[in-house]
Amino acid sequence: MIRLPAALPQGTPNDVPLAGAQAMIEQASDFFGDLNDAEILLEYARFDSPPYVLAGMGLAMALLCGLTFSKLVQDRLEAWKQDRLPLLPLARRETVLPYIGLTIGVTLFIGASLQVFGFAAGAALLVAFLLSLATAGALWVQLARLMQQVEAGNFKAVDFDNFDEFF
Repeated sequence: MIRLPAALPQGTPNDVPLAGAQAMIEQASDFFGDLNDAEILLEYARFDSPPYVLAGMGLAMALLCGLTFSKLVQDRLEAWKQDRLPLLPLARRETVLPYIGLTIGVTLFIGASLQVFGFAAGAALLVAFLLSLATAGALWVQLARLMQQVEAGNFKAVDFDNFDEFF
């Protein structure tokens, strides 16, 4: 229910009554002060607690960049098989950018997921960043070593049970 003020606002002639729509606008503008529409929306739309949208965006980014990176590595291996084009250096712009996007997407996904379980935003993103950076670095080194083996012709099957080979 809208309550109209006892007296009309200053500058309004006394003989002009307020319409119902105008009264609602006056009531809303008095309630929010001098905030504009976007600022009023931000008062109600809180995306920081819990950050499901951020987790979804991170997952989508990681999937898209991961698929792109995978396709680029597959294309490079096919070009090596067909024309013996060099596999290394792996750190070319077209392969590094999707890999960075993959790492950022995984960081956002893990960080937002940790926030859902009650971690503070800063701590969750820091833990996620360190975890994804360490994992991404280890995977990059392993991929470079595998490509060296393929180029040298002494490629052997990867044994994930023996961690001594990874470091």
